[in-house]
Amino acid sequence: MSTTALPGSAAPDEALAPPQTSPAPTGPVVGPGRWVEHWDPEDPVAWEHGGRRLARRNLGLSVYAEFLGFCVWALWSVVVPQLPVAGIPVTLGEQFWLVSLPALVGATLRVPYSFAVTKVGGRNWTVVSALLLLLPTLALAWSVSTQQGFGVLLACAALAGLGGGNFASSMTNISFFFPEAAKGRALGINAAGGNLGTGIVQMVIPAVVAVGAGIHLEYAGLVMVPLVLLAAVLAWRGMDNLREARSDLGSYRDACRRHDTWVISVLYIGTFGSFVGYSAAFPTLLVSQFPEQSPYVAFVGAVVGALTRPLGGSVADRLGGARVTIAAFAVMAAGAVGAVLALAQSSFVLFVASFVVMFAGSGIGNGATYRMIPAVFRAGVSAADLPRARRAAAACIGIAGAVGAYGGFLIPQGLRLARTELGSLVPALWVFVAAYVLMGLLTWVRYARRGSALAEHTV
Repeated sequence: MSTTALPGSAAPDEALAPPQTSPAPTGPVVGPGRWVEHWDPEDPVAWEHGGRRLARRNLGLSVYAEFLGFCVWALWSVVVPQLPVAGIPVTLGEQFWLVSLPALVGATLRVPYSFAVTKVGGRNWTVVSALLLLLPTLALAWSVSTQQGFGVLLACAALAGLGGGNFASSMTNISFFFPEAAKGRALGINAAGGNLGTGIVQMVIPAVVAVGAGIHLEYAGLVMVPLVLLAAVLAWRGMDNLREARSDLGSYRDACRRHDTWVISVLYIGTFGSFVGYSAAFPTLLVSQFPEQSPYVAFVGAVVGALTRPLGGSVADRLGGARVTIAAFAVMAAGAVGAVLALAQSSFVLFVASFVVMFAGSGIGNGATYRMIPAVFRAGVSAADLPRARRAAAACIGIAGAVGAYGGFLIPQGLRLARTELGSLVPALWVFVAAYVLMGLLTWVRYARRGSALAEHTV
């Protein structure tokens, strides 16, 4: 018996057919508020259909925002040596406090900054953290233009630590955008681009504050304001939030239980902490030790330290992070010995060259030590436990980055105590030599000594 459809009704075959649905998206979908849905960088199809382009765009804008964070973090290292010239009396001991406090605050902010990304979104937090940089820049301009006393200057310098926190949130954010195979290179670019801000600000700001007659230290803060606003606008217009970016407290607990997390954190004090500490103190050291010479060359050290960071990671990929880290500590120890000899000979050239050697060692060590982390956590792990090990390694990177930044406070304070209490930088430099030797020995015993548990994995 045949069935005839009524006018306006669906034919029986059509009525029984499943409803038509739109095909599943092959790439990321950007929704309201630039929240990205269905993000999976490990999916090769999605990666090729828009994922790679989106990740690279976020990386580029993140590098710019983090670059400005490091610029603001280092502003006082340029301003402080010129305070007496501008008519603001500060002692040498007070100068060391002004250049070291931003590192202390920045290191402390790194953990909450990294969690902020997973709470409010990477794009949203980049906008907020960029706008927060207006506080230290405007505070600097106000405090020096009105010639405030040491206490107010110290509070304004502390605000510059906001720039140091940006590194942690930027690295956390970018880590979610790239697949494991490309994550190391992306994080290396992000870190090096940020680190470069220290050297660039030390190169450019001395010329900026000298525009016109006299010294205008307030220009150091004011010139950053439009750049900061641009970073916020670019992040708002061009970056994205990831729904899949979630904080993983369990991974942090796993990392904290591993002895290697704390060993690597100590090593990172010696590498990244040295970079931050020497960057902050070097201009002041040059003025105090060689007042007849221009401190402008100080920027060379920070630039070298930033540019050698990717080199350290690249070499470590071939030779193993532990071996390169040991070599980096040897280079820094040799540089510190050279600085001692330079002071004995009153040689400005040797002093600068020795610090450039230490900066190079710190940059190589930064890249090599970071490369060690995934290798350490992956060593001896079964395929089933590998995802958990990767998450713990990511948490270790955040912890080591925060702990290591405290070296940026400890090194200038060590130099301050040696110079003001003992009358010479030499005792502090010898302490640094001993620390680098001990850290190199610790790296060898734990990760490179034949017979040790991790040596066979070429960590």
